[in-house]
Amino acid sequence: MTRARQDRLLGLLARDGDWATAASLADSLGVTPRSIRSYVTAVNARVPQGSAIESGPQGYRSGPDAAAALRVTVGADAPRDRLHTLVRRLLDAPDGIDVFETADALHVSPATLDADLARVRSLLGGTELTLERSASQARLRGTEMAQRRLLSRLAHDEMDAGSFDLEALRRTLGEGSVGARAFGPFKNDLVTQLGALGYFVNEIGIADVVMHIAIAADRVSRDRGLEGAGSAEVRPAQQEVAAILASLSEQHLDVRLGAGDLQHLATLVLTRVVAPGTDTPSDHARSRLEPEVEAVVRDVVGQAASEFLVDIAHEDFILRLALHVQNLLHRAKEQAWSRNPLTRSLKSTYPMIFEVAVFIASGLHERLGIPLLDDEIAYIAMHVGGRLERSRRADQLLAATIVCPGYYELHELLRSSVDRSLGQAIEVVGVETRVDPDWSSIDSDLVLTTIDPAVAGDRFVRIQPFLTDADVERVQAAAGRIRRARRLARLREELERYFSPDAFVRGLDGQSTDDVIHRLGSLLIAQGVIDDDYVERAIQREELSSTAFTDALAVPHAIGMTASRTSIAIGIADPSIPWGEGRVQVVALVAFSENDREAFQTVFEQFVEVFSERDSVQRIVRRSSDFAGFLDELVAVIDG
Repeated sequence: MTRARQDRLLGLLARDGDWATAASLADSLGVTPRSIRSYVTAVNARVPQGSAIESGPQGYRSGPDAAAALRVTVGADAPRDRLHTLVRRLLDAPDGIDVFETADALHVSPATLDADLARVRSLLGGTELTLERSASQARLRGTEMAQRRLLSRLAHDEMDAGSFDLEALRRTLGEGSVGARAFGPFKNDLVTQLGALGYFVNEIGIADVVMHIAIAADRVSRDRGLEGAGSAEVRPAQQEVAAILASLSEQHLDVRLGAGDLQHLATLVLTRVVAPGTDTPSDHARSRLEPEVEAVVRDVVGQAASEFLVDIAHEDFILRLALHVQNLLHRAKEQAWSRNPLTRSLKSTYPMIFEVAVFIASGLHERLGIPLLDDEIAYIAMHVGGRLERSRRADQLLAATIVCPGYYELHELLRSSVDRSLGQAIEVVGVETRVDPDWSSIDSDLVLTTIDPAVAGDRFVRIQPFLTDADVERVQAAAGRIRRARRLARLREELERYFSPDAFVRGLDGQSTDDVIHRLGSLLIAQGVIDDDYVERAIQREELSSTAFTDALAVPHAIGMTASRTSIAIGIADPSIPWGEGRVQVVALVAFSENDREAFQTVFEQFVEVFSERDSVQRIVRRSSDFAGFLDELVAVIDG
C-alpha cells in the first residue's frame, strides 16, 4: 500500500466532491476494490480525530479533513521521507557522508541505505549531478546551481499538485532551515512592492519563486552562495527587483544575499511572476521583446487561429504571449520550470483550449527549441482561455422573453432586474404584457413568466413580479439545462456520423500507449481514413502532452487535420490501463478531416464532458460488450 496511491485516491475524491463506489475508484487507480478499502482506512488514520474520507451506502466521498490528511507526514522512516532526509544530508556535506554512520542515524540497515542511494541516483537525471561511492563514503558532485535544482525537485515532490505549502517547504529544507516561518510575511511584502513598481503579479507562479528564495537563503546561511555573474550586464529592472529582494531577505530572513544570488533570483522574479501592468504602453512592452520571438509567436498564433477557427490573433494577445514565451526561453536555459496547480483542471474542463495551447506549444518547440512540459502548456492555455473569454460572441447568450401582465411600470422594473441579475447568461428580446399572450408564438430560448403558462416545457420558468434570489437560481438552472441539451444534441448528431462498427475494440488489457494507438490506428487505416504517418504523428502528439483529458478517457490524435474524412476508433479497457500519469478505460483515436474544422470543437469539448462523469463512464464501459451496445449506452447517457 503506497502513500502515492492513497494521495491519488484522496485527490480524486476531493476534486469530484461526489460519492464514488469502490469499484469505480479501483478502475481509476488500477487496483482492486479491496485495496481501495485499505487505502481509505490508512488515509483516515492520518487524522484520528477527523474524517478525511466518508463512507456510506453510495460509496466514498472526501470529508472535511481531506486537505489536512494530504499534509500529514508519515514519519522519517517512510521511504520517501527517508530518501529526502538522505538527499539533504548529501547536499549539506561537501565531503560526503559515511554510509554506515548514516544508516545508524536513520535506524536502517546498510543494505537498505544502499537501496536508498540507488533511488537517489534515479533522482539525479537532468540535474547535472553525480553520486560517487568510494568504500563507505558517498558524495554528490556538481555545481551549486545543480544542487539547488535537486532541492527544488524535492520541494515539488513534497507539495500537493504544485500548490504553495510552507510546511512542505520546511520539511524539504529541514526543521532548522533559515526563516522557515518568515516566508508568509516575506511573500506578502514582495507582492506589495512589485505591485508598487507597476507589475501584475502571477500568484500561481510566485510559489516557485518563494521556494527558490527559501533555498537560496538556506544555502547562503551554510556558506553555499552563488558566485557573481562577473561582467554580465544587469538591466535596470533586475537592479530594482534585486534591491527589493536584498532588503526583504535581511528584514525577514536575517540573511545577506550576495550579488550572484540576487541576480539569479531577480531574473526568476522577472521571468516567472510579473507582467507589465495595464498602464504599461505597448511600445514599451514591445521594446523588451526580441524580434525573433515576437515573429515566431505571431506566426504560430496565426496558424492556430486558422487550424481551430478560434479568435485569438489579436495584438494584445500576441504581445502578452510573446513576453511570456521570452520569459520561458530564459527559464529553459536554467531548467527552471514553473509548476501550475491548475494544469489538471484546465485539461479536463477546457480540452479544446488546452488542445490549442498544445498546438502553439508544438510550434514554439519546432521554431525556438523550447522543451515544453504540461505545466508550461497550461500557462499558454490560460493565455488562450483569457483571450477567448474576452472575445466570446454575444450569440452565446440565450434569448429570453418576459411575460408580465402590465400594471404601471411593473414589467419595466422586472426587465431591469433580469438584466442586472442575469445579463451574463441571457438576453431579453421581448416583453409580453398581455394576460393572455399567444404562448405558441413565443419562440425564444427561455420564457420567464409571472403567470402560469398555458403550455408546458423546460423553457418556461415561473418567476415572481419582483425578482427573488430563488428566481435567479431557477432561471440559471434552466439556462444550464438548455445549453447542455443543445451541446449534447450536436454531439450526438456528429458522433453518429463518425463511428463505425469496424473501428471498435473491447479488451486493451496489458497494452502500452503506443500499442493502443497503433491498434486503433490500423482500423482507420483499413478504412482508408488515415495512413501510417498519421499514426506516428498521433504518438508524437502524445509525447507532447498526455491526451488523457479525464480520469477515464484518452483522445489520442495527430496535430493537423489530414484525414480523408473524420472518423473515430473506440477502444474499451476493463480494467483500466495506464495512460500518461493516470489510467483510462476508454480510448478514442480521433482522425479529423479539414472539412470538419467546426466539428472539432463540438466533439472535443462535449465528448470529454460526457466522459468526465464517473457514473456515465462505468455504465458505458460495463454494458459495451460490442459496438451496438457501446453506441446505445453512449446515446442513452447523452440523452439523459
